[in-house]
Amino acid sequence: MRKRDFMADMTGQFKRMSKSQKVIASYISDHYDEAVFMTAAKLGHTLHISESTVVRFALMLGYDGYPEFQEALAAWVKEQLSDIQRIGVKYAGCTQSEVLASVLQSDMDKIRDTIKHLDASTFDTAVDIILKARKVYISGIRSCEPLADFLCFYLNMMRGEVVCIKTTSMSETFEQMLRINERDAFIGISFPRYSMRTLKAMEFANDRNAKVICLTDSIHSPMCMYSSCNLFARSDMVSIVDSLVAPLSVINALVVAMCLKRPAEVKNSLHTLEDVWDRYQVYLNDEINFIDEEPMLNYPLRKEDARSRSGD
Repeated sequence: MRKRDFMADMTGQFKRMSKSQKVIASYISDHYDEAVFMTAAKLGHTLHISESTVVRFALMLGYDGYPEFQEALAAWVKEQLSDIQRIGVKYAGCTQSEVLASVLQSDMDKIRDTIKHLDASTFDTAVDIILKARKVYISGIRSCEPLADFLCFYLNMMRGEVVCIKTTSMSETFEQMLRINERDAFIGISFPRYSMRTLKAMEFANDRNAKVICLTDSIHSPMCMYSSCNLFARSDMVSIVDSLVAPLSVINALVVAMCLKRPAEVKNSLHTLEDVWDRYQVYLNDEINFIDEEPMLNYPLRKEDARSRSGD
């Protein structure tokens, strides 16, 4: 059997799949732990397509038949489930402090590698696309969701008209993107293991002539298929946890660069937010600021409350 990354190989061929084949690929990507035990007939029945369509899907991917395809899927699933064993090999005999130093060093190496390989002109293009877009759509699934949330939070503070796609349903994803067009931008964030939902959303945005940006790990990522602006950041680690330090640093850089290009707008937005926070006392009950070495929460909100507490 061929030695290859099963999921990356499948998503890499997604663009040339038929509609039914894309349905199969999407289901396997999102439910591989269930699909691995399904026969061709069972998978077809689950997706309301014929068994022969499932078999042709396996042949299209280059397998001799569905049994070989299923065997490759099973090998891939087994590899994902053995991540904890690889951690044991890497960190066997290490103290907790040595594990800490090793992980932090690994993250620093990823940032250095990202600095070395991230194209400056592509970065500038991404900044311009985001700032000029009528509306910006952002998608990040599973472990990439915090990255999407972080970027969405700061873009909303700077420019507004930002949609962070939140759903586990592909149909709802398209519903949230229904009015995307050539005046808009779409940012897809995905690292191994790549998300089929993000890939399909990027395809939809590309079909609608929106400007598509992807943040991913390498030029070999299937996310690059529908993107005209590719930002690369290292993310691999021998761990059950994805390392998102380098991708987050790239997002930080995007935010800072946009602030420097639109300082007046950012300043006005922040002043407006501060006025709202002060008027509605947003942070008085939500965060602690230290005044005279005492938490802000210990201070009364009104002078009348202060007098009543002192007995005056």
